[in-house]
Amino acid sequence: MNITKTQVDDLNAIVTVAISKEDYSDKVEKVLADYRKNASISGFRKGAVPMSLIQKQYGKAVLLEEVNKVLQTSLNNYLTTEKLDILGNPLPKVTDSIDWDAENFSFDFELGLAPKFSVDLTAKNNVTKFNVIADDKMLNDQVERIQKQYGKLISQAEVKADFEVRGTFTNEEKGINAPANFGLDIFADKKVAKAFIGKKVGDVVTIGTKGLFDDDHKLMDYLKVGHDDVHGLDINVDFTIEEINEIEKAELNQELLDKLFGPGVLSSVEDLKARIKEDAEAQFAQQADQKFLNDVTDFLIETTKFDLPEAFLKRWIQNVGETPLTAEQAEEEYAKAEKGLRFQLIEGKVMADNNLQITFEDLKAHTAELIKKQMAQFGQLNPSEDEINGIVARVMSNQDEVKRLSEQVMSEKMLGLYKEKVKTKTKEVNYEQFIKEMYGE
Repeated sequence: MNITKTQVDDLNAIVTVAISKEDYSDKVEKVLADYRKNASISGFRKGAVPMSLIQKQYGKAVLLEEVNKVLQTSLNNYLTTEKLDILGNPLPKVTDSIDWDAENFSFDFELGLAPKFSVDLTAKNNVTKFNVIADDKMLNDQVERIQKQYGKLISQAEVKADFEVRGTFTNEEKGINAPANFGLDIFADKKVAKAFIGKKVGDVVTIGTKGLFDDDHKLMDYLKVGHDDVHGLDINVDFTIEEINEIEKAELNQELLDKLFGPGVLSSVEDLKARIKEDAEAQFAQQADQKFLNDVTDFLIETTKFDLPEAFLKRWIQNVGETPLTAEQAEEEYAKAEKGLRFQLIEGKVMADNNLQITFEDLKAHTAELIKKQMAQFGQLNPSEDEINGIVARVMSNQDEVKRLSEQVMSEKMLGLYKEKVKTKTKEVNYEQFIKEMYGE
């Protein structure tokens, strides 16, 4: 056995595996001997078939199989021993047909090598870290929402300005069939609100979507359309009225506060607003962190320059599946995958440079925290440690879950690193402003 590597350039190499008779002959002979013991061929007793006949009938197939086993094992061991950082898998180099009647064989494999590069987390960047606040308008709106939610619904015969309507938005062409409940003050166009006045259950109001709300993103909530469709959406939708209700708002008294948060936990409207603000801003912080992580990632992909073994990777993509792709299909798949591959390489480099690792204890702690939060949502506020550990053990017995959780833990570690080392400007915004920043508007 002899394995050699020929460096084509910084990103490509050829590994040649030379296999001699000594590397496979004993294995071939053993397999053929086992075949002879169990062969049932007419005219011969079981186990008494001449080896020459076994060799003639099975020899070539066994040779191919055993040589391939030796080839794969030796190639994998070589890559591991030499610590070659490759992209994709070794690709057999197409040569003339192999002479299987020979005793010695030579196989060439193309390798695509990972590039060498550095990542500068301290480089000047255009990333902004957002501090998202719950402003007074949001707090007042949320307090009013609570009052309406716990108030009394009084069914009415026809729509008036301060009533709420329940029904369904429809548009057959766009496939819209979206139940909704709202007050008329949601519309930016006051003419739309007036169109509802005096309508009764069963009536249909046709309205245009262009300029319907002060923020086009609200179309996503009310019409259940995707983000890519809402900008400039200019169609008519029908709203069929199914209920008309006047809402008698609940009084913000101690009884309501105790019902919402437990006896004596809150004692005033100011306490309620403070609680809403705390909960809302905790959620906003998670969204802002995710945007920060995504923006830093995009910045690093854009500014960290390195070449890839592009031609090799396209050939590998073309041949890796059960059904080979055309060159054009491989080109398209490579274009889709390139950004993700660059991200993986950059992430791996950042992890290595900063010694970011995931331990079993990290996974256990992260999983336990997620479980506690989920149980709290269902009113289980003080689960026992044994109960938590039992659930953690079950979750971590699932390899797919372990992979998903590992990605979450690594994202948290990367986020912490970026906050520490990536120097950015900080901008305070309310939630509506943040949503616009999210979508680059």
